[in-house]
Amino acid sequence: MNIQRIGFVGYGEVGKIFSKGLKGNVREMSAWDLKFAQAATRDAELAHAKEAGVVATGSMKELCESGELVISAVTASNTLAVAQEAARFIRKGALFLDLNSASPGTKQQAAAAIEAAGSHYVEAGVMTSVPPYGIKVPMLLGGTHAAELAPLLQSWGMDAKAVSDKLGVASAIKMCRSVMIKGLEALVIESYTTARAYGVEDHVLPTLQETFPSIDWSKQGAYFFSRVVEHGKRRAEEMREAANTVREAGFDPFMSAAIADKQQWVADLAKAGVFKGVGKGATWQEFADRVLAARKR
Repeated sequence: MNIQRIGFVGYGEVGKIFSKGLKGNVREMSAWDLKFAQAATRDAELAHAKEAGVVATGSMKELCESGELVISAVTASNTLAVAQEAARFIRKGALFLDLNSASPGTKQQAAAAIEAAGSHYVEAGVMTSVPPYGIKVPMLLGGTHAAELAPLLQSWGMDAKAVSDKLGVASAIKMCRSVMIKGLEALVIESYTTARAYGVEDHVLPTLQETFPSIDWSKQGAYFFSRVVEHGKRRAEEMREAANTVREAGFDPFMSAAIADKQQWVADLAKAGVFKGVGKGATWQEFADRVLAARKR
């Protein structure tokens, strides 16, 4: 397999990191993002793309008509819509790699649209946060062309492993993990903030340390708070897809739905400016105090 032109749908955190990491492996990288067309973000995003050596295209059509490998890196809620739009323009025989956190059912619908256009769909389950791994973030691939694509991605320095030729397996692995990881984030935020409100955190955290001594609960708490404050909206969307995954398996997603609500709640606080000025490296107590102050207001 010889691919020399990559197109990124979505030039956010993941698109920027991947395009930087893959530079030099292919002849051309291009991207399409709605921010390229919005007055508030256009100049900064176009300047970033230019400096990174990425061709900023003017539409999905322009991106897909040139890309031999189209990589979708958007929010979970846009997974299917992006695949369906790309299917209108993607080249026959091109590969479409879907990095988005979506349920097996959503990925199967996306694949149906791409395959109907005469192109090839590969799902990816990105198994942890892209920073700080970059393109070396562990990814599980699924679909009939997963085993063919994995060695190419590995030759580019990526940690990609084909797990099944059946669509939905890689996504199911990713979504089941997300229930645990995003659930821990939600539990820590709720537990720590409540403990702070009662002034009992110095009693609660040592008991956690005793039960799970391999985890630095203060440090982990700060990390969980910071990631949810920064990416809560995206995490909430992912957890809604996790809830769909549970639902597709025939169960009521009581926990997944609640986790999505908690992630969205933090995202809404962040949007309202509750955490403005909380710097990098802040303790979990600083985040919790902002939540408590907002409650009082």
